[in-house]
Amino acid sequence: MRFWRRGGDQTAPAEAGQAEVDESTSSSAAATEAVVEPAPRSESLLPPSLDTGLERTRGGFVSKLRGFLGAGSADGASWDDVEETLIAGDVGAALAMSLVERARASRDPGGPEAAIRAELAALLVSRDPDWTPRPTIAGEPAVVLLVGVNGTGKTTTIGKLASRYAAEGHSVILAAADTFRAAAIDQLRIWADRAQVPVIAHAPGADPGAVVYDALDAAIARGADLVIADTAGRLHTRTNLMDELAKVRRIIDKRLPGGSPETLFVLDATTGQNGLAQAKAFHEAIGLTGIVLTKLDSTARGGIVFAIEHSLGIPVRFVGVGEGIDDLLPFDPDTFVAALFA
Repeated sequence: MRFWRRGGDQTAPAEAGQAEVDESTSSSAAATEAVVEPAPRSESLLPPSLDTGLERTRGGFVSKLRGFLGAGSADGASWDDVEETLIAGDVGAALAMSLVERARASRDPGGPEAAIRAELAALLVSRDPDWTPRPTIAGEPAVVLLVGVNGTGKTTTIGKLASRYAAEGHSVILAAADTFRAAAIDQLRIWADRAQVPVIAHAPGADPGAVVYDALDAAIARGADLVIADTAGRLHTRTNLMDELAKVRRIIDKRLPGGSPETLFVLDATTGQNGLAQAKAFHEAIGLTGIVLTKLDSTARGGIVFAIEHSLGIPVRFVGVGEGIDDLLPFDPDTFVAALFA
């Protein structure tokens, strides 16, 4: 993955401020327990972790889907059952109905399964295959803001992203802006230690915007490539908390005028259509630029991927397919559909 690389001294000390900076230098702390993946099927050319991570979805609603689609002509498929299976797989009722209508009318020469695969793939939005967080203004860090409700794996996702980019040789700083939970700050410090990246943190209960501002200050002083900011998990129905997120966005704009941070919504795949409703509310409030779909390996209903991209028109950037630090994978639409029907 290509990544915009800032020039200049990467080791310059941060300017003095109120922020507490934890440096992670111990190589032993970065050690993680090895994750042994089952050997991929001999006929599969898919990434092993994705292939294994989608086993429950492939054996769940996709297996039922293929059974109802049958083989041969469109007339041989049980289209009512196909529609019901798509709904049960978290594709959504209205979307499943229109998808089946288009697939049935297409008379795809490859048969009903090929028609459904083509219609599912068409729901996924176009994207730059070389996407990576980039600064809007040359000479300044790229910024990624992660948002979502509690329990979706947001802080863990930040740690995995930090590990990914640090392993590629990029300078990363974390901002512990979830100040509402002391445990969240401690958890982020643990992940920062594993990834061997610094984290900017204030005391529990501090102003989240001040944490982000100080993290940006530190990144600029050090010549860091990327700032990844945690935020408090919040319900989309809590207006005051959503306003707090908007305030953080304004602070980023103030410190980096003209900057445009990536705002990624972390969605638990097991929540299905409820998670989609959450994402819609966040998108309306602050404007999302991407989705991170976690716990995809824990659900047999992977249709939420299609529902969320079609409904919001924004791409899934990463999918979580396991507990390991390397089990957060960049999302590729073609590979994903191929893995579902492998």
